[in-house]
Amino acid sequence: MRLENRVAVVIGAGQSPGESVGNGRATALTFAREGAKVLCADLHLERAEATVELIERAGGTAEAVRMDATDEEDVAHLFARCQARWGHLDILHCNVGTSLAGGDAVLTELQPEAFDSLTATNLKSVVLACKHVLPILRDQGSGSITTIAATAAVVDYPYVAYKTSKAGVIALTQHVAITNARYGIRANTILPGLMYTPMAIETRIGVLADTREEVVALRDARVPLRGKMGTAWDVANAALFLNSDEAGFITGVALPVDGGQLLKIG
Repeated sequence: MRLENRVAVVIGAGQSPGESVGNGRATALTFAREGAKVLCADLHLERAEATVELIERAGGTAEAVRMDATDEEDVAHLFARCQARWGHLDILHCNVGTSLAGGDAVLTELQPEAFDSLTATNLKSVVLACKHVLPILRDQGSGSITTIAATAAVVDYPYVAYKTSKAGVIALTQHVAITNARYGIRANTILPGLMYTPMAIETRIGVLADTREEVVALRDARVPLRGKMGTAWDVANAALFLNSDEAGFITGVALPVDGGQLLKIG
C-alpha cells in the first residue's frame, strides 16, 4: 500500500481500442492497487468508466470524469471536482499523447494543422494541468507530478510533431521541478521506449507493416533487452515508484523505461 490515503488524478486514464493495456489505464489500476483514490479523466468518458470498473472490481476507489485536456475550463473543473470529492490532491499523472493517429508525419509532409493539434494534445495539455494543479500543491506544501514523455524525444524518430512536443514535456517537467522544489513539490517525467500498447501498435498497422504480428515483430527486434517490447505495466511501475515515498528525494528526472534503447545512441 505504497500510496495509502493519497489522492491521484490520472489524465488519460482510458485507452484507445486494442488488444493490450494502455499506459494510462495500467497506471490508474496500479495507483489504486497501492491504496490511492483515483480520479480517472479521459476525453472519452466510457473509456474512463471502464478503468473505474476494473478498479472497483478489485476493491479500489475511483471516479470517472470526461474532460478535454486541451481545454482550460475542463482542466480547472477537474481539479475542483477532485478537491470537492476527496478534499486534497497528492499526485498528478499526465498521460495524454498521440502521434500517427493525430496526423503526424515526416517534416516535409507534415500539415500545419496536424502539428498544432498534436502539440496541443501532447504539450499544451501538460502545461494546463501543471498550471492549475500547482496552486493546490503549493498550498499543501507537498505533491508529486509525473508526466509521460518518450524516448522519441531523444532517438532518431521520424515523426516531427510527436518528437518535438515530447521534448517539450521533458523541458516543462524540469522547469516545474526546479521552480517548485521550495514548495515541497516533486516533478519527474517517464520516457517510454518501444511499448506494447494500443496507441503504439494499432496505429502502425498498415503504416509500419501490414499485420499486427509484423508490427510487433519489427518493434521487438529493435529492443536490446530480451528483444521484446515493454508493456504498460512497466510504465505504471515507474510512475508508482516516482510518486511514492521511496522517490522522496528525486525530482527533475527523465527516467527511461526502454529496455536499453537509449544506450544505442552514438
